[in-house]
Amino acid sequence: MCANRVVMTGPGPPSVLRYEQHEIATPGPHEVLIRQTAIGLNYIDIQHRTGRYPLPCYPSPIGMEGAGIIDAIGDEVHAFKPGDRVVYSSMPIGAYADLRLMPADRLVPLPPTIPDSLAAAIFTKGITAHYLIFTTFAVKAGDTILVHAAAGGVGLILCQWAKHLGAMVIGTVGTEQKAEVARTAATRQSCTARRISSARSCD
Repeated sequence: MCANRVVMTGPGPPSVLRYEQHEIATPGPHEVLIRQTAIGLNYIDIQHRTGRYPLPCYPSPIGMEGAGIIDAIGDEVHAFKPGDRVVYSSMPIGAYADLRLMPADRLVPLPPTIPDSLAAAIFTKGITAHYLIFTTFAVKAGDTILVHAAAGGVGLILCQWAKHLGAMVIGTVGTEQKAEVARTAATRQSCTARRISSARSCD
């Protein structure tokens, strides 16, 4: 079967990326074939592309987050069936593609209330927010926490989630425009945002 993907010829500027067609195999044991409908673009993709996080060999696929519909399943796949909607954020690398193979145990089923585009956009951010407030520090009612980059993707989710748990959330941002984004969200999540002009935030 012929599929389309983006590969990088080696570390470097965006010009190292190229669009190509390639043959994709049928799913092996424990694998599924996903017809992707949305792909997440993340900062780690830039770090892979620039070589800060080198990849094992080149040319190499790129991208680690996506959502779509299962087209086919391999042997020993029991948790999914063709037609199921799924999302993922993990290795193996290769999300920048219309069709791809993924290990079934890396996939999360999507409920009908979450569109594919939203799932691909927030899944990595949601996982990050989850481990920060449940594993790094177990946030509970009455805690006061400080969230840097409160206007970013992780920050907005983290503020809402921590507030839902009953915490007092204070957010910092780096520009007045980001402060306005955080203030607008604060009307829904009660997250206080204050500008710190010297902050180096990733939002």
